[in-house]
Amino acid sequence: MPTITDVRTILTAPEGINLIVVKVETDQEGLYGLGCATFAYREHAVKSVVDDYLKPLLLKRDVHKIEDLWHLMHNNAYWRNGGITNNAISGVDMALWDIKGKLAGLPVYELLGGKSREAVPYYRHVNGNTLDEIVEKIETLQKEGINHFRLQWGLYGGIAKNLNTPPNSEPGIYFSPSQYMQDTIKMFEHVRKHFGDSIELIHDIHERLSPSDAVFLAKRLEKHRLFFLEDPFPIEQVAWLEQLRNHSAIPVAIGELFNNPLEWTPLIKERLIDFIRVHISQIGGFTPARKLAVFAEQFGIRTAWHGPGDVSPVGHAANVHLSLNAHNFGILEWWDFPDILYKVFPGLPQVKNGYIHANDKPGFGIDIDETLAKKYPIKKTVTQWTQTRLPDGTLVNP
Repeated sequence: MPTITDVRTILTAPEGINLIVVKVETDQEGLYGLGCATFAYREHAVKSVVDDYLKPLLLKRDVHKIEDLWHLMHNNAYWRNGGITNNAISGVDMALWDIKGKLAGLPVYELLGGKSREAVPYYRHVNGNTLDEIVEKIETLQKEGINHFRLQWGLYGGIAKNLNTPPNSEPGIYFSPSQYMQDTIKMFEHVRKHFGDSIELIHDIHERLSPSDAVFLAKRLEKHRLFFLEDPFPIEQVAWLEQLRNHSAIPVAIGELFNNPLEWTPLIKERLIDFIRVHISQIGGFTPARKLAVFAEQFGIRTAWHGPGDVSPVGHAANVHLSLNAHNFGILEWWDFPDILYKVFPGLPQVKNGYIHANDKPGFGIDIDETLAKKYPIKKTVTQWTQTRLPDGTLVNP
């Protein structure tokens, strides 16, 4: 049986976003796997867990024992869960699934039971500084066969206008909740008036409102028939989902900050959400994500895995394989990858006429050009976009 001979991290930023890929090598010549461990804002901490702790733990282990190795990695430090540890585990876990597929000579989705659909529909982000710009971007994407759009007027929190902040306020990204709510309502009214009900619309509050404001906005947006409203509450305030259910029938998606099953289990069992959209490396990789998809299916909850630019192409490929298989698939978030990422990560799934198509290569069907990846080193910077503040300077969730 093949055994693990090396586990190492590859850090690269071809698009300017720090990505972390784990490569697991074996004693069988030419056999290796790739996994996503991307925590773009704590990349060196993840690298240390992989290189300094998981590698010595895993050397000479049997690559076939994915389930056992996942629990070994999860329990080995005793204190469990959290973004740094889970992402490190994910990198190895995905790589082992990639190896499993290569050994079987099958794409990973076949190992899960095969396809439920031939290709995966996806949504794209539409941001703009004006309503006309938003409409124009939707019309452009429609020509590519896309029918699902996540709308933001000026990104998260909207566009701040004429804010009165106290002198000597701390630097940050300031926004006005009331301005943001009113602008968002106007945006959906404008878009629905222009397009009618012919397209599917999504919006991401991104946790930035107080719970009562989020309920108010959900009620006002309900008439515009959203495909889903994302992250109306921060993870610490998910008890408010019951209040939202009592006041609005708007579909809710949540989960990108979740770390462990205790965070999603009650929401799914009580049917307080409609879509689960975890960042699969954040919960520990492919192994827990496939279990989550099956669990959610029992309660009529659909999947909508987190898929922004701070998921590596390897992670996106894993999202696609899960989405091809899961009967309870809902929609997939997809990034507008520049050409350089297709060169650094050959085999990255392709898009055509509004659908994502995985190739039929064994494993996840994606590779990495390490020589080219080295030409795009990661950047050591202080994360700015999470420094979000109210007009009076109070820090709020990003």
